[in-house]
Amino acid sequence: MNPKRVFTDKELKEMGARTLDLVLEAIETGDKEKATKLARRMYEESKYLHDGYMVWISGLQSYIYKNCGTDALEEAEKEAHTIEANLVFKPPEKTDFRSLVEHQASKMRGHLQPLSIEEDDEKVSLTMKPCGSGERIIQIGGYEAGLARVKGPHRITWGMQNFPVYCTHCPVGEILAIERTGDFSVVKVVTDPIGREGCHFTFFKDRAQIPDKHYTRIGKKKPLRAKG
Repeated sequence: MNPKRVFTDKELKEMGARTLDLVLEAIETGDKEKATKLARRMYEESKYLHDGYMVWISGLQSYIYKNCGTDALEEAEKEAHTIEANLVFKPPEKTDFRSLVEHQASKMRGHLQPLSIEEDDEKVSLTMKPCGSGERIIQIGGYEAGLARVKGPHRITWGMQNFPVYCTHCPVGEILAIERTGDFSVVKVVTDPIGREGCHFTFFKDRAQIPDKHYTRIGKKKPLRAKG
């Protein structure tokens, strides 16, 4: 005797479909209620993977730091950044100021948090409310649960102590940007301790105006060409 089916063929097909495709289908058929429900479902699905991977990566970072030290953590992150830059986080095709800011905003929206974007005569700053990764790990108690903090000051902690291990990828990214291109594209303006306030991803219209401290905190010197 065959067991009774649990799902219909239609249910199985819909369960296996991309949520995006179902949202678009609901919009095309004018089913606003279903489209809204599916859009919320898509957010929760994305958040589940986003948060899972950020904690998983933090766990790997913690293991490297606890067992091999800060320098090894830096080298591991440089290797990972290089691979992801080649496969996923490729540089924007357009490199004018406006395009760089728009590209950064596009990347940051992937953290599923609203952005505050402000401009003045010198710069444009983008801030997540809250930071969708480093700050949220702090908020959900990741470090109380066992994730590591880098105890001593180092170039990958911007010279700070007790630095959340996940957040070290930001200084590493700045180091790599200078080593690859000769200067910053975007500068992180942060508080000490990290997580007290949101971090600002700041684009200076004239890179000569970037304060020296942003270079020295990662063991770099302000390039001569940035002064002209």
